[in-house]
Amino acid sequence: MPSAPLPRNIPLFIAFRVFFNARWYYPVLAVLFLDLGLSVGQYAMLNVAWAAAIVGLEIPSGVLADHLGRRRMIVIAAILMVIEMAVFAFAPRGNPSLLFGLFLVNRLLSGAAEASASGADEALAYDSLAAEGREKEWPQVLARVMRWQSAAFFITLMAGAAIYDEGFMQTLLDTAGLPWEITKDTAMRLPLLFTLGNAILALAVALSMREPAATPSEENTHASPWKATLAAGRWIWLTPAAFAIILTGLCFDSIVRLFLTFEAGYFRVIGLPTAAFGITAAALSLLGFVVPPIAKRMVERGSMSRNFGILAVVVFTGLLGSAFVTPWYGLIWLVPLGMAMSFIQFFVSHYLNELVTDSRRRATILSFRGLAFNLGYGAVGLMFAGLTKGISQASAAGASADAVFSRALGWLPWYFIATLVLLALVVKIHSRKAA
Repeated sequence: MPSAPLPRNIPLFIAFRVFFNARWYYPVLAVLFLDLGLSVGQYAMLNVAWAAAIVGLEIPSGVLADHLGRRRMIVIAAILMVIEMAVFAFAPRGNPSLLFGLFLVNRLLSGAAEASASGADEALAYDSLAAEGREKEWPQVLARVMRWQSAAFFITLMAGAAIYDEGFMQTLLDTAGLPWEITKDTAMRLPLLFTLGNAILALAVALSMREPAATPSEENTHASPWKATLAAGRWIWLTPAAFAIILTGLCFDSIVRLFLTFEAGYFRVIGLPTAAFGITAAALSLLGFVVPPIAKRMVERGSMSRNFGILAVVVFTGLLGSAFVTPWYGLIWLVPLGMAMSFIQFFVSHYLNELVTDSRRRATILSFRGLAFNLGYGAVGLMFAGLTKGISQASAAGASADAVFSRALGWLPWYFIATLVLLALVVKIHSRKAA
């Protein structure tokens, strides 16, 4: 018997995730800022501002989503994305101070958009299923999201770098017999204009969504946002399974995301040609097609502790293998680490949403997850920066950055084991106190 069609919000949720997250400028983000006239220091400051906006607004946006409605927050996120991309795409060059000011506005708007969408879109989609008594189908929805996002990331990673290259674009136009001339300035703005198009599509999708009839309730609408925040935090603290899921996800996500952040550096130390970086990263993004059916079977047949235990082995294997920095063959260790990131997202979303029985708090609780993950990633990033600095100071004079990075990789699997031991102790002690 064919399955019933999914609620209207589900395909819209998938489309929103695709348009909102697949950004054409990601493959060239760092060089794009520098080519537009910023210094490395200014670029670093902009990243700090972006991260601060996300962390500072993560919980408030989740509370507002539960308080005012998830659809409203998703629409706000899409509007913020349209504005941030318009600022980015049309920022004038030539005045460094003005340019930095405009890009600061862009980064703050980008962080606010990320925070506004975080939790709200997932809560809207899950409650759309729950309103029809079909919440058990959430793993299938997660699988669809991952497949569509994987395809979108592959396209944008491949094409984003290509359209940034004015030589490639000019050759393409000449081959097509078109008389247009592509300048460097035009080529630099193409990935931004394409992403602005994505933002407009994301806004159209958000406006097409509908708030599930059951949420937010009248009681929640008139409740104090501050009290709602405290209630959600208290629920997480007093629910050992929810506390364990968020803490376990933080432990896994932070170390895997750190490694993948330095993916290009790893490509370089294993001898991969620079020209192959984009193609390799795009190919690895297709792992999103492999993980969903496996993850779905795992949550259907295995316990949460068993599945996270398997994931721990996968992560440790990837980190340990990459620590050997094997030329070329070292690429194989990116497969378990790339798959691990998708498994983490799938497991945490499935198990945490399953635990939340009061839909009035869902977006707020999911925002606590987002905040925890971002803080964990920031802490691990600071640890890694300190580690590389210590290795550099202890090394012989003239040690290259690649050599320092290679040595730092050797510490990551053992750091992960240490965090797992600490995680087990904290969860065990917390469970006893909460009982």
